[in-house]
Amino acid sequence: MKSNSRFIKVIAAICVIPSMIGFAACGSSGGSKEETDSQGNVELNVWAWEATLTDATKKFEAKYPNIKVKLRNVGSGNKHYIALDNAIQAGSGAPDVTQMEYLALAQYAINKHLVDITDRTSGFDKFYTPGTWNAVQWGGKTYGLPMDSGPMAFFYNKEVFDKSGVDPTSIKTWDDYYQAAKKIRATGSYITSEEGDGGFFEAMSWAAGGKPYKTSQDGSEIKVNLTSDPGVKTYVDFWQKMVSEDLVDTKTPNWSDEWFRSMTDDSIASLLIGAWMPTNMVNSAPAGAGKWRVATLPTPDGSKRSSEYGGSSLAILSSSKKVDAAYKYIEFINHDKEGIKSRVDGGAFPSDEATLKSQKFLESTKIKNSKGEEVDYFGGQQINKVFAESAKNVSTDWQFLPFEEYARGKFKDYISKVYSNGSPFSKEMANYQKDLTTYAGRQGFKVK
Repeated sequence: MKSNSRFIKVIAAICVIPSMIGFAACGSSGGSKEETDSQGNVELNVWAWEATLTDATKKFEAKYPNIKVKLRNVGSGNKHYIALDNAIQAGSGAPDVTQMEYLALAQYAINKHLVDITDRTSGFDKFYTPGTWNAVQWGGKTYGLPMDSGPMAFFYNKEVFDKSGVDPTSIKTWDDYYQAAKKIRATGSYITSEEGDGGFFEAMSWAAGGKPYKTSQDGSEIKVNLTSDPGVKTYVDFWQKMVSEDLVDTKTPNWSDEWFRSMTDDSIASLLIGAWMPTNMVNSAPAGAGKWRVATLPTPDGSKRSSEYGGSSLAILSSSKKVDAAYKYIEFINHDKEGIKSRVDGGAFPSDEATLKSQKFLESTKIKNSKGEEVDYFGGQQINKVFAESAKNVSTDWQFLPFEEYARGKFKDYISKVYSNGSPFSKEMANYQKDLTTYAGRQGFKVK
């Protein structure tokens, strides 16, 4: 599944925090009385962009015939959150259940817009991968169930690497990747492309051990450290070198037709990206079938540490009067074997340990395209074994900002100056940090 987080741009704050006190004014606990018709039937409103939910929802309705689900796609990324924010601010029209990217969950949880489901999910921490379970927690409480996952991996075009004389399986460190990039550039290709995506920056800093953001449990204080955090600095120094030496294509827009063509005409040799990418490749770069393989993510020191790039949950809005039915829905979709199987069969990358360890999943060598055809895109490789290994090694010490949507939207404004004008990466990171801390202060946060 394509990660929608990279399209999120600045959105007005959901509920401007007037002071350290008062998050309660922004929302309610919800669900005081279950709303049903005279026959005990319930209609749930669900907002989500994920295509695999269509089939999974039909299976849910078959299991719970008294619950009818109105599944609505109000748009992905920016459009989804704008619609959600407008409904919340209006006090009516919000769904019972919403798809919520991991990066956005903290903002809505802090502002009391999501139902605390901690009491309903005892023991679930063993069911999901550490990274995804950590992503639905806030202040020691659970506010959603993991829907999918995006552990990072190293996708590579074997033909380009063979031409350059580099064995991609020997690339374990960032210096290995840098040395390979120079050899690949000498053949006329780039090792990868990157246009200034905040999600990529965070995933790479995360994999380097970065911890630049910290929010207090009550949501009143935040720390932003993009200038001296060791993990961020390691990434900035590495990527500055890659860009300065023209080893990265910084001009091709991600998700454009040109970008996908570059995966088939050998313009780029690799992608450092989430495990949801194969479905996008088989549908949008079909001519690349047979060329590509997957390996674990290179890290600064060659360790197995990994990170997440994208992924989302299902959460219940605190304004819902159908919390019990809503919980049955998210539990079926994200925790029930039938619901999970339906989505994984449709191309979603799982967040649960059982699927990631299943023989059928691990030994699969084909990717299903939008026509339902199974394609041997990765030359017979059992790529899910690589992804499962990455998911196991995702560190759980990363925190997203409680205004991540704003931050992702602003990141490119600064990094584009690095890519187009040659401004030092470290200088623009300092400017970016100043922007984030100023914004945080305006929203009522105490800033460290």
